[in-house]
Amino acid sequence: MANSLRANPQDQELVALFEGLDTPGVSDAMDKLGLHGQALGIMPLADYSKAVVGPAFTVKYVPASNPPGTVGDFIDDVAPGDVVVIDNDGRTDCTVWGDIMTQYAGLRSIAGTVIDGVCRDVSKALGDGYPMFSAGRFMRTGKDRVQVESVNTTVAIGTVRVASRDIVVADANGVVVVPRGRAREVAETARKIEEVESRIREQIAQGKTLGEARAALGYHKLQTKE
Repeated sequence: MANSLRANPQDQELVALFEGLDTPGVSDAMDKLGLHGQALGIMPLADYSKAVVGPAFTVKYVPASNPPGTVGDFIDDVAPGDVVVIDNDGRTDCTVWGDIMTQYAGLRSIAGTVIDGVCRDVSKALGDGYPMFSAGRFMRTGKDRVQVESVNTTVAIGTVRVASRDIVVADANGVVVVPRGRAREVAETARKIEEVESRIREQIAQGKTLGEARAALGYHKLQTKE
């Protein structure tokens, strides 16, 4: 199934800035720039070998009304390459993502899903290799318990503020959210840090002590806030 929506060229340009970077490098850059973006308690479903990077399509869930509202129809509006970012207020008693959502997201080339809450039907996501990041797993449905309150508004994920179209970087280490307006700066800083760390690795491979290599390349100030 092709997604009739198209990825925004500006989104694609920002995403490309993070090609080859991982969350530790981006996290270090955020620290150096004094930005908070590390999503506490949001863990990968599997040990993904490559980072997922994409603009945030944000979804806010709230307790269900009577009669209850919808739970998953928003996905028809998600563009290819987007990362679905769901704020379920950290609830672990009911899920907001299961196998049908996983299948549909994969067919529509959605990059991955981040949930401040839990997911279920994890065997489908694991089998399909669909990138999922959440606060845990639980089998009980969110249907009639929660409903979508808004999409593409500002939400909170693991103590991090996420605005619509912020850049999400997620891998086996966890999730980092980069404010869209600072994306270029963060990516550039992350690459500079990675370059120094790469040179340190080269020097220790050549026989230098770790202390010598770190001192020579200024390691101890790499992540220090400017």
